[in-house]
Amino acid sequence: MKIRFQADADIDPDIRKGLLRREPSIDFQPAAGIIADGTLDPEVLAIAADDNRVLVSGDLRTMSVHFQDFIGTRESPGVLLIPSARSIGAAIEGLLFIMVELDAAGLAQSSIVAPLNARGRTGLRSARRPLAPTWTEYETEIVPTRRDN
Repeated sequence: MKIRFQADADIDPDIRKGLLRREPSIDFQPAAGIIADGTLDPEVLAIAADDNRVLVSGDLRTMSVHFQDFIGTRESPGVLLIPSARSIGAAIEGLLFIMVELDAAGLAQSSIVAPLNARGRTGLRSARRPLAPTWTEYETEIVPTRRDN
């Protein structure tokens, strides 16, 4: 299944614009009109989950904690956390890579932190399963967060 993205209010709108320029078929919903600035993380997670969208957020400090709590009670398509130190171009490349290499099922109940390394190359190193041998040189990890009851 194709990944559908939902931008958090803290994501630069130029990331979405750049993604759509590079790949017009990407389903990346902007925060404007859906997620107001200052909306609490649990509500942001619910908005994205209710629309079956992977949340793209720059809020590394609190979103990962709230995501852990959220998936304790609900299903989530996942969260992509992009550090504010990443350039817009690096964020676009990372999101394109994720869209091409993973499907929605691969992100469900997981958070991905920092989809790019410092040199702007894309790649993932999975904590759950090996995805491809060449990905081991990269710094990014998929962090499995499914809670076993």
